[in-house]
Amino acid sequence: MGDLMDEKVKDKKVIGNLGDPGLPYDYSNRPYGTEPLDSKRAPFQWVSEVAYKNRYRIVTRGYDTTELMEQGYGLTDVLFINFQSRIPSIEENQMLNYVMILALEDGLSMPAMLSRIVASSKTFLTQACGTSILAFGHAYGAYSAFGNRLLEALKKAEADGQSLQEAAEALVAAKLDDEALGVSSLMLKDPAAKRMFARAEKLGVAGKHIAFTQEIVKAAQAASDTPLDVDMLGATGATMMDLGFTPEAIWSVIAVTRSFGAGAHFIEEVEREGYSRTGQHLTPESLYDGPAERPVPSLKDRDKVAKPAKITSPDEWKAAMEARKKLYGSGYSIVEEIHDPSKKSGTHSHGKKA
Repeated sequence: MGDLMDEKVKDKKVIGNLGDPGLPYDYSNRPYGTEPLDSKRAPFQWVSEVAYKNRYRIVTRGYDTTELMEQGYGLTDVLFINFQSRIPSIEENQMLNYVMILALEDGLSMPAMLSRIVASSKTFLTQACGTSILAFGHAYGAYSAFGNRLLEALKKAEADGQSLQEAAEALVAAKLDDEALGVSSLMLKDPAAKRMFARAEKLGVAGKHIAFTQEIVKAAQAASDTPLDVDMLGATGATMMDLGFTPEAIWSVIAVTRSFGAGAHFIEEVEREGYSRTGQHLTPESLYDGPAERPVPSLKDRDKVAKPAKITSPDEWKAAMEARKKLYGSGYSIVEEIHDPSKKSGTHSHGKKA
């Protein structure tokens, strides 16, 4: 069998430069099959301090999850254990429960709409709920950007000897119009965000992150020409940070919490609207505002109507860029970020139009 395999290897044609003698090994005569494990190196394995599981129990951060339930601990308790390796106080547990109830349902917001759109194509419910989680970016539900910016500003204030008020004023001066500031006009008539802070203070769990966010609100209100107040991003982010959660943990907890509501929207969409097939939905011309209908030129007339993208001078380039920015759907009017918005510096103006 080995001789036959050797003959097959010899008969194989060399592909491209794989026969180059400069390669670190003879490609045509490389070993076939599975190589034995290198006994000098430890094999790859997953190692976790979060949890383990065997046939008899699941253990997270040292606690048997069945025993946690039998003792009367709940879901929010285990979130503290899973993310922070500690059992929370009763007040902390009550506050997280409060936050998650507010986060679970938000009407026909983006997560619900995405869940419904995916549901209409006859997918699994889990696919729709997963899609709803993808709605959480660096503008919608920007808990990572908000929280990391807060941490960075607090760290800088401590290093520079600034008060919370001074640090807030500096942050607002640079980021007043940013969608991840946690302050906007979204909650001027809805008291939910302010009530969350009030509940945190009543329970005695409010700390420096809520205090700093309140200073940011004051600074933003003083600097803005239009009414502003804390929004749900700012209230939820600051409150959960005072409960000890990192910005990334907050993003995870809130996004998954919202997926519960998205599951209900999935079910309702299927029950009330049914499924959609390719080509079923029509778009009326009244909802189209692109170029007017025009005749398709013959291929022989192509050169008469073709518009090359080549530009020969700076002035021509500038004029072309301005014209292209007016063409929605081309991407020319999007301001790209140089820095990765997931880094701890937070976002700046990601996705804003020029």
